[in-house]
Amino acid sequence: MTTRSAAEVTTTGEARALVKVTVNLTPRAVDALDAGCRRTRDTKTDTINRALVVYHLVLELMERSGGSLILQNPDGGVDRVHLL
Repeated sequence: MTTRSAAEVTTTGEARALVKVTVNLTPRAVDALDAGCRRTRDTKTDTINRALVVYHLVLELMERSGGSLILQNPDGGVDRVHLL
């Protein structure tokens, strides 16, 4: 098990303090958070942190591909994702 201090090291090696944030979640977001936590057995904090990192990555990929994200399925099918 890994323990973390009150700071986290970024990908550039920079140590940054943790920031506490209060958010109001919609019922749909709460359901998604609970489902994610059950699936991974991670805490709500870890799940939210990962979700924000993935959201940032998705936005970067969408910017590179003209505003949408194209996913290729194992069967060869393709889905185009647009975030509104």
